[in-house]
Amino acid sequence: MDAIHIYQNNYLVVAVFLVLGILLPVGALTAGRLLRPYKPTKEKYTTYESGIEPFHQSWIQFNVRYYLFALMFVIFDVETVFLYPWAVAYDYLGAFALIEMGIFIVMLALGLLYAWKKKVLKWI
Repeated sequence: MDAIHIYQNNYLVVAVFLVLGILLPVGALTAGRLLRPYKPTKEKYTTYESGIEPFHQSWIQFNVRYYLFALMFVIFDVETVFLYPWAVAYDYLGAFALIEMGIFIVMLALGLLYAWKKKVLKWI
């Protein structure tokens, strides 16, 4: 009988997290909507709220290289975040973790070399 309660308790924990995962963002967005100042003016609806009249179209098309450059930055930035937990727990992980991290860094280096050869990293 005790195993059934443990099984149901697991579902209860998942249900609590699901409810909190829905209620907290909805509550925060609702509170933000109720507490924010709302003073619409003509200037607030312009493209730039700097006081300067826009002199050309606000929708311009950027070169795709800017997006690729930003994506490469995000990829390598996130990948370096994985190095920190490994460095902290290195004493407990041992030589196997060193080999795995070596493979990880070699794959990152190959990705960087590939991006460099494709001239993705070249800023215009």
